[in-house]
Amino acid sequence: MTPKTDWNPLLREEFAKPYWAELQTFVAEERSRIEVYPPAEDVFAALHQTPFASVKVLILGQDPYHGPGQAHGLCFSVRRGVTTPPSLRNIFTELEADVGVPRPHHGCLNAWTGQGVLLLNTTLTVRAHQAASHQRKGWETFTDEVIRAVNAKPEPVVFVLWGAAARKKKVLIDSTRHTVIESVHPSPLSAHNGFFGSRPFSQANASLVAAGRTPIDWSLGGSEKPAAEEV
Repeated sequence: MTPKTDWNPLLREEFAKPYWAELQTFVAEERSRIEVYPPAEDVFAALHQTPFASVKVLILGQDPYHGPGQAHGLCFSVRRGVTTPPSLRNIFTELEADVGVPRPHHGCLNAWTGQGVLLLNTTLTVRAHQAASHQRKGWETFTDEVIRAVNAKPEPVVFVLWGAAARKKKVLIDSTRHTVIESVHPSPLSAHNGFFGSRPFSQANASLVAAGRTPIDWSLGGSEKPAAEEV
């Protein structure tokens, strides 16, 4: 993380703890012998793109995507021109059903980060083609501190927890001050069991408006040539 971000003073103590050094050594060793995603320069993209001061919504994912060219440091997002993964396709289905946003022709969620939506994974790196391969190596200790920092903000924040791993983090959130929206994961394995119809986007905006905050414009554009979709 660069010192330019306002997250740095809040998280600086983590960088001096033993787990952090062990984690960075582990990731460096992994990168030296196998492919690791996202690229090193994108690992902290979520924190770089959404300053602490501007966080209004935190959407929590688990692992980065583990396919080539997919992960770029924002949970559920892929760069423009990259095939839309199934979970993201389901998110777009619910987005359209919930707030009428047409399915975009790309999978990049940068338009949300600029409005104060923090797109955080609990684990920030992964081996190529090996889901969960960097879990329990120390990233969760760090990202728990990110969640605690957001929880400590005096103004109300909306926490969106999709899937069992994300929902476990509810214990870190003061739900008397903040809004917690939770459901099953948008994965094709579970989306039909409660993600579809959960209306997280309209719920988030209703909570922001009730707190006197500006709602999120969830639209993502998409006038370019459509990217393919994974099946």
